[in-house]
Amino acid sequence: MSDNGPWLSDEQQTAWRAYIEVRQRLDTHLYRHLQRDFGLSGADYEVLVNLSESAAGRMRAFELGEMTRWEKSRLSHHIKRMEQRGLVRREACAGSRFPDIVLTDEGWDAIRTAAPKHAANVRAFFGEGVGDERLDVFAAACKGIVAAIDEHERTSCPLEDSDDR
Repeated sequence: MSDNGPWLSDEQQTAWRAYIEVRQRLDTHLYRHLQRDFGLSGADYEVLVNLSESAAGRMRAFELGEMTRWEKSRLSHHIKRMEQRGLVRREACAGSRFPDIVLTDEGWDAIRTAAPKHAANVRAFFGEGVGDERLDVFAAACKGIVAAIDEHERTSCPLEDSDDR
């Protein structure tokens, strides 16, 4: 610990609060554009991106849960809502009692339509905000944070194993 005892140093506190503000504001702003321009929530977009980047636009539910880091109930409820809107469907998977989650034609259309504008917004608000000269440093810092979390989960607080594999 630092000289501040259990508290953050002034520099850590400033950086932490800046991170909280940028995370909240960037997410809100980007998701507002997705909703307004394409009728997609941030969660919809996350599911669509993961499915569109997978083999044949399909994933087993537990894999999608790992990619999104969502709890099983949240994923199940959200997939149900997306099914009702025609963006995805559940499809039986040979050799498994759990279905695959599959992009429908409407889901493919939604991600193909939204992705270019979303990428442009990310570039404008995130990429230009960080600046090309700082992207490597920013990426390294983020990877360091993820590595620290991974190590903590591996050694001190392992995640529960999923039973839907």
